[in-house]
Amino acid sequence: MSLQRLREEVLDANLELVQRGLVVFTFGNASGYDPASGKVVIKPSGVPYEQLTPENLVISDLDGRIAEGSLRPSSDLPTHLALYRAFPGVQGVVHTHSRYATAWAQAGVEIPCLCTTHADYFRGPIPITPSMEAGDIHSAYEWNTGQVIIRRFAGIDPLLTPAVLVAGHAPFCWGASVTEAAHTAVIVEEIAHMAYLTVTIRADAESLSDALRDKHFLRKHGSSAYYGQS
Repeated sequence: MSLQRLREEVLDANLELVQRGLVVFTFGNASGYDPASGKVVIKPSGVPYEQLTPENLVISDLDGRIAEGSLRPSSDLPTHLALYRAFPGVQGVVHTHSRYATAWAQAGVEIPCLCTTHADYFRGPIPITPSMEAGDIHSAYEWNTGQVIIRRFAGIDPLLTPAVLVAGHAPFCWGASVTEAAHTAVIVEEIAHMAYLTVTIRADAESLSDALRDKHFLRKHGSSAYYGQS
């Protein structure tokens, strides 16, 4: 993919967050990674979404060195870079402060797998990180946010569990493209809302059975998937 095409895709993903009601004002950001060039395209910091153009997005390398753009990149760039470096196959990252997913993050509770809608996308709970230590917050905070996510995913395939709640903060989502990552961010908010309503109606609601969870996940993912068109 050319960097111009990636710029356009990253712009579309950022605007999708607004259209879906996942961000307000200048909250949130989306980025895309091109492995061929080693470049990352990301939203500039603090710029209103209605002012975004492909040309004012910022391009950096995986070390955070700015390659193109006169504006400062999103302050969350180091978190995005940490995930690209640690999770092979991830080529898009999206961060929002969407209402219900953020509420679960504020509560410090993973989102349980309570329904088949959840299981269509995640083969189990959406994990939450531990709270960050003061030293990690005071030094290289955004980079260390990435590190706490990476540590939480020890033993977890990030391509099969493409989202996390950062405790006390908000969700990060990712995927094989920035378009896919934005789609996941929409799904995470919908799942978070439904889970909130479920536990409000019945606090002791049980997680989906393993059999039903796996059936819904595996019919959409993996070599034996049969959902949709080939």
